[in-house]
Amino acid sequence: MSKKTWIIFVAITVVVLGGLVLLSRKNQVNVSNVDQTKIQVANADNGNIADHVFGNTSGKITLIEYGDFQCPACGQAYPILKDLTEQYKDKLTFIFRNNPLTTIHPNARAGAAAAEAAGLQGKYWEMHDALYVNQDAWSSLSTEKRGSAYEAYAKAVGVAKADQFKSDMDSKNVDSKINFDLALGKKIPVQGTPTILLNGKQIESDVWSDKAKFKAQIDEALKS
Repeated sequence: MSKKTWIIFVAITVVVLGGLVLLSRKNQVNVSNVDQTKIQVANADNGNIADHVFGNTSGKITLIEYGDFQCPACGQAYPILKDLTEQYKDKLTFIFRNNPLTTIHPNARAGAAAAEAAGLQGKYWEMHDALYVNQDAWSSLSTEKRGSAYEAYAKAVGVAKADQFKSDMDSKNVDSKINFDLALGKKIPVQGTPTILLNGKQIESDVWSDKAKFKAQIDEALKS
């Protein structure tokens, strides 16, 4: 490699690396003063999209999941969480936050965007459920085909405005919401999905994967 070629190579590398750094900073959200154990209200940092809460918003105990819609382990946890949060919905506050692991799950962030877009039309939990129930069907789809799958699920769960749904999936507000959730997860830190916390204490995988053990921990927390 000649000296001139080397200089050009170095210059291009610097520009590319600089662009990547700027992009990463653009997606960073300062949540240092945010109490991630509390329900997050809509604000500018989260794209004016509040936490998605199921059950009693003033429940005696709070269960928070940092999840990835494409994650097989999250798919395994889903029916257990679904059953228990339904069973304890009068006593428990359940919050789901996005934590797409895009390096290993290329469709995860798009799935999160689909859920958030449905949420803007009042169908968040219906879409959340549809994505997990149909996880095997859409997880391996190409970028070109996954959109049609999300649109079909959205229609099936009652999202009325298809064009708005597609537009919202790519919107700045939805992007900000996902970045905000990721930033909250980093404070814990989330090192894998699902990360599930009961009153701020992380539930181990041998517990959340066993309905009886998980239920026992919830009962114990309710007594304390």
